[in-house]
Amino acid sequence: MLKADLDAIDWKILRELQDEGRMTNVELASRVGISAPPCLRRVRRLEEAGVIRGYRAMLNAGELGFDVTAICLVGLKHQSDSELRAFSTLVEGWEIVRRAWLVSGESDFMLYCVARDLGTFQRFVIEKLTSAPNVDTVRTALTIRQFKDEGTVPID
Repeated sequence: MLKADLDAIDWKILRELQDEGRMTNVELASRVGISAPPCLRRVRRLEEAGVIRGYRAMLNAGELGFDVTAICLVGLKHQSDSELRAFSTLVEGWEIVRRAWLVSGESDFMLYCVARDLGTFQRFVIEKLTSAPNVDTVRTALTIRQFKDEGTVPID
């Protein structure tokens, strides 16, 4: 069920912006088949509704010297609301963690981490992550090669 009231043009706008968020409004309007003024109004409405959360440049981590990407699955000893919030607050302060989710299953959190090198990542895991209050288990997976990097939503 959709939480936002979107028509076919809105979906086209979202697909185009997700693929290439830096294009001009005139180019976007041309791609979705409407004139520029209503296109701009639609984009602003989608932004105000929170459907479009923002715009970012997609950086090549390897070219910037960040050679390690890893996933950490973290299990806490206690899962009370206050303990989950406390761990979430810690995670927000760790620069190496670029994305984080509260998850179901055997783990409580999944962390997407990016580090300059293996030593930096290992120090983070040992000195910060495993020694954090209430942390019970940490499982890590180092990525080998990325072969897919799509937008966050599959829009047909």
